Amino acid sequence: MKVPAFLILLLAPHLALAGGSNYGIAPGTRPDLTGKVSEWAVPTPSFARDPAVAPDGSIFITVMHGNKIARFDPKSQTFREWDLPPGHRPHGLLVDRAGRVWTTGNGNGTIGRLDPASGKMTEYRTPSGGGGPHTLVITDDQKTIWFTMQSGDKIASLDTNTGVIKEYATSGGPYGLALDKTGNAWFCRMGENKMGQLDPKTGKMSEVNMGSRSQPRRVATAPDGMLWVTLYGNGKLVKLDPAVMKVIKEYPLPGGNAGPYAVTVDGGGMVWVNEINTDTVVRFDPKTEQMRVVKLPSHNVGIRKMVVDASGRLWYMGSHNGRLGVVE
Repeated sequence: MKVPAFLILLLAPHLALAGGSNYGIAPGTRPDLTGKVSEWAVPTPSFARDPAVAPDGSIFITVMHGNKIARFDPKSQTFREWDLPPGHRPHGLLVDRAGRVWTTGNGNGTIGRLDPASGKMTEYRTPSGGGGPHTLVITDDQKTIWFTMQSGDKIASLDTNTGVIKEYATSGGPYGLALDKTGNAWFCRMGENKMGQLDPKTGKMSEVNMGSRSQPRRVATAPDGMLWVTLYGNGKLVKLDPAVMKVIKEYPLPGGNAGPYAVTVDGGGMVWVNEINTDTVVRFDPKTEQMRVVKLPSHNVGIRKMVVDASGRLWYMGSHNGRLGVVE
């Protein structure tokens, strides 16, 4: 039965998010991708990083060393910035469906919540008081934010209504994370060459060995439930089936051992990945196993996170060259 368009719009906020690493906004797909790349210099390029899409289509980024949040309006092609509390030093961020910006306060052990309309910033301190909050994701119902604490060897959850944070001890310097379709949190234990899994219902931890010197860095969930992981240490992109806790296949990337870093998946299942030592991004089609390399216009870009917006465009932030870019 065909679902009317208006009903799809009404149901959209409650649908499971397809791909995109659980950053809060369901990514679209662009089968007719031309590969056109545009870039804009950010106002404060002090290790700007980690873009996120807002419900209105604008792009927010963290400016870690500048201690700011910046917003880019694609229509007017203009930026706006907000100063953050001293010492916050935001690493990651996402924007929820209400337009609130959530950040990981890597410098002061907090999770921040910025209201862009008022400029008010609220910080929620981790129980351990530090731990280096790193990467964050949000559940489909928007009730829980999960985040890694790299220097504290923990992952943690935050209740978006109460601000209560609960920590879970692990090891290996947890880095990127994503949620599988059953709600388990998967995180990259880069320092131990393993993927960790936490069952939030029981608190039970499990792991998958990714191989010697693999250094899994970031992970994304695809619409079909598969996990895609970048192996920073050996130049590969891998497909992991969370249901059987096993790596299904490994794919060497075009740059060789060039530091695979960011990974995200669009609404059609296309996997985007970059190698931080090359000025390119790669679009991988899991069905045909073909890779398309898109050359970026800048040099020494330094992409650490990428995200796909609702129209299927890929946004990236060059932490080395201070330029926000889009591939369409």
